[in-house]
Amino acid sequence: MWTDLFVLWVLLFSAVAYALPAPFRALSPAIVPALGVIMFGMGMTLQPADFARVARMKLAVACGLTAQFLVMPLTAWAIATIFRLPPELAMGFIIVGSCPGGTASNVICYLAKADVALSVTMTALSTLMAIVLTPWLIGVLGGRFLPVNSWDLFMSVVKIVLVPVLAGFGLRRLLREQTLNRFINVFPAVSVLLISLVIASIVASSRERILDALGTVGILVALHNVTGLTLGYAFASALRLPVSARRAIAIEVGMQNSGLGVALAKAHFSNILVALPSSVFSVVHNLSGSALAGYWRRSGRDKEGEHERRRAD
Repeated sequence: MWTDLFVLWVLLFSAVAYALPAPFRALSPAIVPALGVIMFGMGMTLQPADFARVARMKLAVACGLTAQFLVMPLTAWAIATIFRLPPELAMGFIIVGSCPGGTASNVICYLAKADVALSVTMTALSTLMAIVLTPWLIGVLGGRFLPVNSWDLFMSVVKIVLVPVLAGFGLRRLLREQTLNRFINVFPAVSVLLISLVIASIVASSRERILDALGTVGILVALHNVTGLTLGYAFASALRLPVSARRAIAIEVGMQNSGLGVALAKAHFSNILVALPSSVFSVVHNLSGSALAGYWRRSGRDKEGEHERRRAD
């Protein structure tokens, strides 16, 4: 229930936080540790097979990862430049655009009848690549908007991503299968709860300014997201990859680890508006991803039904 209604929980917590900000403002120091818990859980779900698949999916993985760290950061930079965003919002877009793929993309790929194995492999690899690429991209693209300390960002990503993921991956090998399965079943609900609380904390902290910026940010975040989905599919189509791989790459590119974006924005920038694009992206990419998955799933059923009718004739 938690994962199926993810967007609803985010909106509900955010609405409560806007009306009663004090309790949620108190959660602000817990944002970075909360994301560490989510990354730890992700590490628990990883298997050696997720990385071994690279040998069998070289072209698809290379296409997806190149699009991930090329399309989204450059689109963020273009949006910030073309629309002349204030420095804080410009940096916010570049941060979320420089983040790796989001873990929710694996579920969306399953619903869309996309290549789930490719999606899982891309999420794992992009998360590890982000340890170096995310701070570097933020420094290169965002430095013209606000001062950036790339080394501090790198150390934050190591603490927030690398250490928890490795710890989770290592603990997985020590647990019994029954215990591990129990954790994996509970982990998605825990992730949804933590992300909802993180976004609610941002809403509470930026309550006085959020309504002024939300309309513009929402539209531009949607543009950013749709551009990623579209160009991800276009890149994969240009290489004539299977339809299931095209769908997986589109979803992986368009859906970002917005929780990491929120954590980095909160940890390194004093102005809370820097975290706003990542917070809004969390809602937008789940809405668009779910809608796209539903469309692709229905279109697949229609084609199967048409194929069966032709065989019957």
